[in-house]
Amino acid sequence: MPAFLELTGVSKYYPSAGGPPVRALDGVNLSAPRGEWIAIMGPSGSGKTTLLNILGCLDQATSGTVTIDGSETGRLNRSALARFRAETIGFVFQQFHLLPHLSALENVMLAQYFHSMTDENEARRTLDHVGLADRAHHLPSQLSGGEQQRVSIARALVNDPKIILADEPTGNLDHANKDIVIGLLSGLHKQGRTILMVTHDPQVGEFADRRIRLDHGRIVAA
Repeated sequence: MPAFLELTGVSKYYPSAGGPPVRALDGVNLSAPRGEWIAIMGPSGSGKTTLLNILGCLDQATSGTVTIDGSETGRLNRSALARFRAETIGFVFQQFHLLPHLSALENVMLAQYFHSMTDENEARRTLDHVGLADRAHHLPSQLSGGEQQRVSIARALVNDPKIILADEPTGNLDHANKDIVIGLLSGLHKQGRTILMVTHDPQVGEFADRRIRLDHGRIVAA
């Protein structure tokens, strides 16, 4: 059975002024079955976020191939890539990236807008799933950090993605809210979603099925 996610020889170089290119990723090979939860760990500057951005089709590899659910993302044109990203991938960011002038409900519906059509009832159900039905009309500034992260998880879930990419999802949270977010991710894992999560926290990494470690753009432990 083919892997749900497959990276082969993936490298990412960035030009530098007057010097050799900076190697953010250097020949990464990674394979994962559908439904696996992988924690991506390593020191700052090791390439973790670059790897997540390439998996999320927010950036393109300099070389190598990325295949997700049978689609080689490097072969997709811009419009096909945008459609693939909207239909297949949900993003959870450390900094939440909620639009400040939109309510929690509107932030979730915005993800629907870029996917197909907005459905307020579905957006409300998704907010209810993360325990925020009563905060639907609050602006991000009226929500705690934990609540904002739960809104971002609802936004990631509303289009029923096959894969969740989470970049330090508990990095800005206190212990109580960290537990809530990990509980939500664990629930998504039990539903069969594939999760790739960047984290510096060894305790958070322990919730994953597998932990891989990056250093200087290479996987040094898997």
